[in-house]
Amino acid sequence: MKTRQLSIWSAVAVALLLLSGAAQAGGNDGDRGRGGGGGGGGGGSLCSNATLKGPFGFIGHGVILGLLDSSNVLHPFATQSILDDVALVTFDGNGKFTRTDFGSINGVPKGGQTSFNPAQTGTYSVNSDCTGTMSIVYTAGGATPAGVVTDLNIVVTSDGTQVESVVYRARTPSAASAPDGYSCPMDCVQGVQEAFEGKKVLVYGFR
Repeated sequence: MKTRQLSIWSAVAVALLLLSGAAQAGGNDGDRGRGGGGGGGGGGSLCSNATLKGPFGFIGHGVILGLLDSSNVLHPFATQSILDDVALVTFDGNGKFTRTDFGSINGVPKGGQTSFNPAQTGTYSVNSDCTGTMSIVYTAGGATPAGVVTDLNIVVTSDGTQVESVVYRARTPSAASAPDGYSCPMDCVQGVQEAFEGKKVLVYGFR
């Protein structure tokens, strides 16, 4: 009888040891899942400027609605302008980028230029939570007048391989006016409803 009881207790002890080892292994896996792959655990940083590095292909679509005054009141144009754009943005991983794009407005190539316009530079900032901003600056020599600036709010997704963005401000150095009498002599802010999506070019020609 004593031998049988000892055998039973030995089996129970082995089972408890196995369960304890499995729990410890499970705990380690959980820690790795929370803390690995980008420092997401323990309040670590998910993203930074270095998250965006290399070429990204962007596509954008939207509408120019009118002019915005200093109170962010929209003064509509008589006719809205539909925008479509495709671009290659190359991030340097340190807050700057170069950009080349081709776009059309109401079905007509911007500035009459049917080729890509590389006369663009910009800056960007990515926060630790993967939100951020981009600012596109058009320089001399392209289809878009020099001095036009487009500012966007962005979210970096898909492990740093995709960027979702919406324009929050579009500025042009030229004068403009709206049918309701509002006008600006220079540095006009346009009311633009436009979104861009960018995907990382992992290998040219392939995803």
